[in-house]
Amino acid sequence: MSAVTNPATVAECLRVGAGFSQGDRNWIVAQFATLDARLAAFHADATELEVSVKDREARGQKVTLECWIAGRQKIVTTSGEEDLRAALNDVRDDLRRRLNDAKTRQEPRHNKHVREMGQPGPDQAADADLTRVDAETA
Repeated sequence: MSAVTNPATVAECLRVGAGFSQGDRNWIVAQFATLDARLAAFHADATELEVSVKDREARGQKVTLECWIAGRQKIVTTSGEEDLRAALNDVRDDLRRRLNDAKTRQEPRHNKHVREMGQPGPDQAADADLTRVDAETA
């Protein structure tokens, strides 16, 4: 697999939607920075993120993070956490999980099979240890 020439980053792809101002953008980008490693597999020009909040700072506030990646289904994560920072962390972590799940589903099945078959089971590991011991004592 070749490296992406213009990898997506939160700073490059994030739009702030309803309930947030451009002034909020920098600290949101900082909160979402851990997504960069996951987004790097995608082209920046084919990736969009939008975060919005409804009823900000109110009891029923709802934070929504939407992610569009060309050729894939849109991913929407939401949080009803009352603390805004906690809600942002919640949607960020959920998006990261869902991107990881999507990546796992898209891997060719034979690659997954090879990975699983390449790991010795408990019985095989014990046999390998015995073989090593026999070779060393011979």
